[in-house]
Amino acid sequence: MVRPATQANRFYTGDPKELSEEVDSFLALHRGATVYHDVAALIVPHAGYYFSGNVAATAYMSIPADKPYKRIFLLGPSHHEWLDGASVNTEADYYATPLGLVKVDHETALRLAKADHVFSYNPKAHDREHCLEVQLPFLQRRFGEDAVPPIVPIIISTNDFRKLQQIADVLKPYFTDENLFVVSSDFSHYPSYEDAYEVDAKTGKAIETGDVEQFIAVLEENARSGKRNLATSACGELAIATLMLMMDNAYEVHHLLYQNSGDIDNHDHSRVVGYHAFAMVRATTSQTFSLSDEEKRKLKEIALTSIQDSLDGRRIAEPKGLTKTLESKCGAFVSLHKRGRLRGCIGHFGEDTALHEIVAEMARAAAFEDPRFMPVTREELDDIDIEISVLTPMRRIQSLDEFQLHRHGIYIRRGYRSGTFLPQVADEVNWTKEEFVSHCAQDKAGIGWDGWRDAELYVYEAIVF
Repeated sequence: MVRPATQANRFYTGDPKELSEEVDSFLALHRGATVYHDVAALIVPHAGYYFSGNVAATAYMSIPADKPYKRIFLLGPSHHEWLDGASVNTEADYYATPLGLVKVDHETALRLAKADHVFSYNPKAHDREHCLEVQLPFLQRRFGEDAVPPIVPIIISTNDFRKLQQIADVLKPYFTDENLFVVSSDFSHYPSYEDAYEVDAKTGKAIETGDVEQFIAVLEENARSGKRNLATSACGELAIATLMLMMDNAYEVHHLLYQNSGDIDNHDHSRVVGYHAFAMVRATTSQTFSLSDEEKRKLKEIALTSIQDSLDGRRIAEPKGLTKTLESKCGAFVSLHKRGRLRGCIGHFGEDTALHEIVAEMARAAAFEDPRFMPVTREELDDIDIEISVLTPMRRIQSLDEFQLHRHGIYIRRGYRSGTFLPQVADEVNWTKEEFVSHCAQDKAGIGWDGWRDAELYVYEAIVF
């Protein structure tokens, strides 16, 4: 099944030779641009090439053309169909452009459609949609017509933020170094030239923070600004928000270029459309996340106060003197030990809550909700030591050769079953690397001793104190 090039001779020329020359000319303008070898995602415009091709080219020239991505996820808005969720194209085997066929990762598309009720397949969401198709010729010329990694085409349309979070949760395990995400979005629609620069600057700065709540707040602020003819600040806001929900403090956002249609067509500055390009670059843990001794002390204090407040029947106190790091979003485990023996351990993987809040919640849960132990009493509190493990972002691995015992924690996922061992578990047992993973598969994920062999494997590190 081939999805035809429905936008040829509309958003771009249908002549293969002219199309190659046009895309190559845009790419050539940015031949000296920085290539980010750890780029995880792009935000790229989707207007007609005459208007947005130059901005789009900056994004595509930022990716390494020789990197063997396993697949490319294409995320964009629905311009024609209301979905109240996400539609992934499970029907097409290929997408056609005048330059040839681009293969669809049919297996992954089917897996997504079955993974969560927010994913489905609605043919009408894809048939006439241009936002993903216009990205393909750029991918074909950047990677080579026959070398484009298989794509996973996803259209997102919903007003329910919880559903966006569910979409992000399903996609997050794929947000790894082996895949590239391309998010398709134009920005301000139809304000004046001057207003577009003002509005789009605010929206762009919000994206650069990596904070989805700030991004949404700026969109709402722009909507209330009274700018004449401003229909939207970002038509792909849902796809951008989904991307930002998958991101954490391990990604650097690089703004590449901004223009609006008034920069290209000087005839009409009264109604323009804005175009941004961004590259989200995966950085190393050491570059992006560390805790000072004072921050570690503060987290220990927060954990203890959370348990004490719960024992006293009070709401968890709002801590003061928080640093930016303690307000960053990442996962954490809290372990309680009494005279050297485990007394409770609960954790949370998601990068959806501030670190200080996660530590407070997990400390309380470890003390009172771990089903393996009786709740902690006030009398034994003085004998309990608190250990906190702050988790770095997970990274998908394809082989146990990439797993380092004592350094990495393991997270195993197969279907709806999953389980994990923290890195420090290896210090408590005398297991080999394979035994460590097999015990996790059997004892934690419940998929059997050898279940990890056909499961998804992820590693992470922990800052333990």
